[in-house]
Amino acid sequence: MEFLRQLGMLLRMNLLGMPQRLGLACTTIIGVTCAVGVLVSMLAISVGARRAVMGNVRPDRASVLSADAVEADRSDIPKDLAALIADLPGIRRNSRGRPIAVSEVTVYVQARRKDSGNAVGFPMIGTGAGLTDYAPELHLTAGRMFKPGLRELIANNDCANRYQNFSVGNERLIGGGEWRVVGNFDLGRTTGSCFVYADADAVLSSFRRSSYSYVNVMLQSPAGFDELVNAINGNPQLHVRVEHEAQLAKDSEQQVNGMLNFVSYFVGAILAVAATIGAANSLFALVDSRRRQHATLLAIGFTGAPIVASTLSEAILLAIPGALIGAGLAWLFFNDLSANLLEFSFHLAVTPYLVALGIGWALGVGVISGLLPAVRAARVPVTVALRAK
Repeated sequence: MEFLRQLGMLLRMNLLGMPQRLGLACTTIIGVTCAVGVLVSMLAISVGARRAVMGNVRPDRASVLSADAVEADRSDIPKDLAALIADLPGIRRNSRGRPIAVSEVTVYVQARRKDSGNAVGFPMIGTGAGLTDYAPELHLTAGRMFKPGLRELIANNDCANRYQNFSVGNERLIGGGEWRVVGNFDLGRTTGSCFVYADADAVLSSFRRSSYSYVNVMLQSPAGFDELVNAINGNPQLHVRVEHEAQLAKDSEQQVNGMLNFVSYFVGAILAVAATIGAANSLFALVDSRRRQHATLLAIGFTGAPIVASTLSEAILLAIPGALIGAGLAWLFFNDLSANLLEFSFHLAVTPYLVALGIGWALGVGVISGLLPAVRAARVPVTVALRAK
């Protein structure tokens, strides 16, 4: 109890004396504000990108890939194998009694940006029957669906807005032939990048391919995943594996997000070190200005522990406003801000988790910056301190 009483008295004295040392306090607050603001803002990029990738993910959807495929686009599923997969247990059936198993093939072609004319690559996805059953979030905003067997395609609105010749009625030279854009669409909450859908057999024919890339399936329920896996493992003809839609989505964004997180924490760490040094210098100056006060307190019976705790507490209390201001500025200027990274469009997201992370980061800065000044304050000899001017 004596410790708490002394700590309370010291904190009260330190806070009441803060207006006389406002410049030193502002140095600490500004440093922490910069460190937290930059960290939260940069991490908001990776959070926003992850949200865009994971926007439409459902637990009752999965993809069947070839067993040795490193990623979905490099998978290879022969047509006869795709037919076997569609009849496996655990797969939901539509209102007509047909399994919701959509064979798809992905090829990459080029488009030109409207603003610069630069060529960029984008995926053209050849898809079989049942696309709208598998992806009910697909919403046509113009035109109609493509017809089986014809060189027709539908392009998402990202294509239509940013690249040349993706509006309804446009024709494009793809795979050595003319393809007509017959529709534009949105795909739920996903923003992302440009991609188009077309008939799978038409894509296979145009690009002289004989097999699909993967088979997307709608499960009867999330628990149907294990049923499907067991059925595949029990059939030696099926050299394939099943992945949750969520896992494939995470794998697709992992490399880019890993780089973004590294850069965010690296830059944040540099600014945190700078903020820590600035705060420590300010606290050393505060401690030096209180040498007589600390000496007097030690002489009348105060112990060193409350002095250490009060200095650390002061450092933390100065860091908290900086954290809140930094997180608030990040939210004000960057939350929901549109961004484009490597032709992938999304909105930055400053989440409560990032705010909490920023506050934790600031508390760490406060503790580290206050530790040495706190120890110094408690170890100053009484006689030396009392002679100090």
